[in-house]
Amino acid sequence: MSEPAGFSKSFSLYGRLLKYVMQFWPTFLLAMMGNILYSGINSSLTYLLKPILNKGFIERDSHFVHFLPWLIFGSFVLQGLTNVLGTYCMTVVSRSVVMRFRQDIFSHLLKLPAKFFDNSSSGQLLSTIFYNVEQVANAGSDAVTDCVQSFCMIVGLLVVMFSQSWKLSLIFFMMVPLISLAVHHSSKRLRRINLWMQKQMGHVTSIAEEAIEGYRVIRMFGGQKYEVNKFNQATDQNRQAELKGAATKAINISGVQLLAGIALSVIIYVATARHMKLSAGSFVAIIAAMIALLKPLKTFTTVNTSIQRGLAGAQSVFQLLDTPVEEDKGTVSVPRVAGDITFDQVTFSYPNLDRSVLDQVSFRVKPGEVVALVGRSGGGKSTIISLLQRFYTGYSGRILIDDVSITDYQLANLRAQFAIVSQHVTLFNDTIARNISYGQSISEEAIIAAAKAAHAWEFIQRLPEGIHTLVGENGVLLSGGQRQRLAIARAILKNAPILLLDEATSSLDTESEKNIQVALEDLMRERTTLVVAHRLSTIENANFIIVLDRGKIVEVGDHKTLLSQDGYYAKLYKMQFRDE
Repeated sequence: MSEPAGFSKSFSLYGRLLKYVMQFWPTFLLAMMGNILYSGINSSLTYLLKPILNKGFIERDSHFVHFLPWLIFGSFVLQGLTNVLGTYCMTVVSRSVVMRFRQDIFSHLLKLPAKFFDNSSSGQLLSTIFYNVEQVANAGSDAVTDCVQSFCMIVGLLVVMFSQSWKLSLIFFMMVPLISLAVHHSSKRLRRINLWMQKQMGHVTSIAEEAIEGYRVIRMFGGQKYEVNKFNQATDQNRQAELKGAATKAINISGVQLLAGIALSVIIYVATARHMKLSAGSFVAIIAAMIALLKPLKTFTTVNTSIQRGLAGAQSVFQLLDTPVEEDKGTVSVPRVAGDITFDQVTFSYPNLDRSVLDQVSFRVKPGEVVALVGRSGGGKSTIISLLQRFYTGYSGRILIDDVSITDYQLANLRAQFAIVSQHVTLFNDTIARNISYGQSISEEAIIAAAKAAHAWEFIQRLPEGIHTLVGENGVLLSGGQRQRLAIARAILKNAPILLLDEATSSLDTESEKNIQVALEDLMRERTTLVVAHRLSTIENANFIIVLDRGKIVEVGDHKTLLSQDGYYAKLYKMQFRDE
């Protein structure tokens, strides 16, 4: 990237950061006012050295000597008050920016398409929300505080220097281009290091998250040593990135201080020359101002590190915020569809696959019918369920509900027409009641009625807190059958016209399956139902069965008809029956 382009990108990123800061502009202005006053008072203290030396020690001005302590005391009181005002108000802005960033990212995440999550690491996403946002907020608020204070200090101290001797002050100005060059050179390196650092932090988070979620598998297969080595390697790489950043920062600070030290040495040499006519007070004020300048110059260099770290984080944060959300151009909204489903010559492939997952698939399901989708794994059964809910787009052909293309429906309205029970039940770390009524404001009586209809009430009432019992993360405190019954209760409560069952009983034992099957049959009444089935014995009563193989429909018919044809379905049925 060329330097003008890189500068333009950095300026654009920082402009977006400041927009977040300026959402809290009244507090931000108070912080700026406090910082400017603090810096002004700070720099004026060096100017006082001239009258202190000349009037207080050389001329022995009694009036000035009596007034001086009160002046210094008042200056330090004001300095303290303005520092508190600036620091506290900027902290308010900083934490508010962090909050707003995280709220915007989380809200945006929930609007992103399924393909984004398919191709993203949850660890990297969590690192962006928590680690990167902190770096971005610091660059947009804390760094601004330091920049304002340092800039005002530098201006104030330069005013002091020029008011005493413009010739000596120009000597210091000769070092400014060299200092700017050093800061610019380190900025590019710091940005690269911080991008690497944030990537490594995301990798560390991802490994830790996987290990926590898969702790049972790790222990059962003796993977502790492998996971520890993998985690140690990732943390070591993160440490190396941190050390490179620290080394660059230290070298940069030392370089700037060295250049300032050279300027100071030259000024002292010139100031002590015979042709220079300076009072002792003026000389001390200039030297004090120059020494005081070292701190804001050092701060500018340190702030540059925070800014580069923040800009590196901003790239990932804004890249996430700029990711296009799910398309929702539909205008049709209906209270409740009849449930007539049509797939017309639908062909679809996932972005990372060369072959078609669905190939010219056509079928129709009339309202109230139960249709089963069967076939080997990878045949396209679950893809049909996902396409129907518009989790994926980019297919050819038509998918209709009640003779209206699913793309013409408003997205929220379309998904409101479906209730789903899958083999992978998602439960939140909340109460049974809130999991059953998820997304709805429902009375406790209705929740209990749904639990009874799902045959879940018998185990719920035995729990210490009943429907107010916490289920743990993803329902870890419940058995597989109990989780499935809660999913069925959730579907019952939603009362959608179309029911999707995606291998809802495949992971259950025979006894649990029978109990769940009874609840499912009650749920399927008077609803259009699509069943993705692994156990063929559960779909014998379906109106018709669609047999898929490698994305194509190879057979269609009811259970008896397909068995009598002795084709693909019959072979699957006999094979499964023999295995059982």
